[in-house]
Amino acid sequence: MELKEQEPRDPRDPRIMNQEKMKGSTFPTVLRSALEHALQFLEGLETNSVRPMASLPDLRRRLTKPLPDNPTDAKQVLDELMASTEGGIMGNAGGLFFAWAIGGTLPVALAADWLTSTWNQNAALSDCSPAAAVTEEVCGMWLKELLGLPSSASFALVSGCQMAHTTCLAAACNGLLARYGWDHELDGLASAAPRIRVLSSGQRHGSIDRSVRLLGMGSRCVVELAAGENGSLAPVTLNEALAEYSDGPVIVVLQAGDLNIGAYDPFSELIPLAHLWGAWVHIDGAFGLWAAASPTHRHLLAGAEQADSWATDGHKWLNVPYDSGYAFAAHSEAHRNSMSYRASYLTHHADARDQIDWNPEWSRRGRGFATYAALHHLGKTGVADLIQRCCSHAQSLLVQIGALPGAELVWKSSVNRGLVRFLDRRADTTLADHNRWTDTLISAVAETGEAFFSGTTWRGQRCMRVSVLNWQTDEDDVSRAVAAIGRILEQGHAMPDGT
Repeated sequence: MELKEQEPRDPRDPRIMNQEKMKGSTFPTVLRSALEHALQFLEGLETNSVRPMASLPDLRRRLTKPLPDNPTDAKQVLDELMASTEGGIMGNAGGLFFAWAIGGTLPVALAADWLTSTWNQNAALSDCSPAAAVTEEVCGMWLKELLGLPSSASFALVSGCQMAHTTCLAAACNGLLARYGWDHELDGLASAAPRIRVLSSGQRHGSIDRSVRLLGMGSRCVVELAAGENGSLAPVTLNEALAEYSDGPVIVVLQAGDLNIGAYDPFSELIPLAHLWGAWVHIDGAFGLWAAASPTHRHLLAGAEQADSWATDGHKWLNVPYDSGYAFAAHSEAHRNSMSYRASYLTHHADARDQIDWNPEWSRRGRGFATYAALHHLGKTGVADLIQRCCSHAQSLLVQIGALPGAELVWKSSVNRGLVRFLDRRADTTLADHNRWTDTLISAVAETGEAFFSGTTWRGQRCMRVSVLNWQTDEDDVSRAVAAIGRILEQGHAMPDGT
């Protein structure tokens, strides 16, 4: 068989031209270098200190330099960045981080996030990036199904729960003030506008207060209500407040897992009550809304689907990279009216969902790709398993730490967090002594680099807060953390002054 002579390649062929361009570019060298550095960091999570060991003066000395006059080799820049930041990166990506409410990153979500930066899409309009727009559509559909929210609810993918609250409360302002004949978007919150009150318990997160400030309502609009012994809001307390402020528009902010003890408000009682008074109900579910995806825990959210808006994070329990938050609103018209913008130079299509209509950002990255990858990878059972494992490890940590000599279990919730404290066992000690010793223990654990916890003041006493949100946390991590605390307790209380 006679072989056909291969035709010569046309150097003007765009494919060939691009291949030649890539050979001469720094992309392959720099990205391979970044991959090596990333893998080195990830592989060291189990052995390196969880707590950053470099001091601020050290980091400033390494990083602060005159801006170069001339270009610097890209690979050299990466190598120097890694060297300059060594010891200054928190190990929250690993399974031994138990502070605040910070999740890890699933490998597939990290990879999708890298692709997001590679594609560099402006995910504001469908025309800018059809793939980014449709990916967000699917994410919204999947998230509402997982979280037990109405399929008709509108949604937005934002930078975090802070902006999710702001988005939802902006929709609330639009919807509530329209009932009073006031156009919030045209006239704002001028002195003649009806005064909005925000009713919430004293256990609310500070991001609520920041949101009302950002929206121009002012911190004085927040009315703080007393929470019960179980950390949740009682119907009688809410009813009294609703009656007091019934002469104007009211937003009720409820908790789906507060930051200290994971308390859930009784939604099936509170939401119908608030609606009887004409209030808008917003649920702060920064991490706790994800309990709806777990058959074991979804009872905690019974009735939550009746609310008017909801906020949660992806960079917490879904374990996607920062920054990822989700806002949902039952009243899509109010949501859209509060965010949408039109101009002659923008292109819109009737069958497209333009992200700019639903979120406060204009220029924004394709935030949906990492969420899509994580949800597709885990599926319903994978998300449920992730939630169950985190809750199980948190409760195991709390029980085991609380059983150590000199430790006390303060609160063990049914979800992924709780509180312990440490008792100064010298004679005639006071609450101040116990508080000081608890803070000392928290710092001492961090100093070992074995694990990292955070402190909080709850009902007047200092506590160590246990929070588990990382997909990598396992039984070995739990044992290692407990052992580190046990060693510190044994060494510390053997000393005469208990320090």
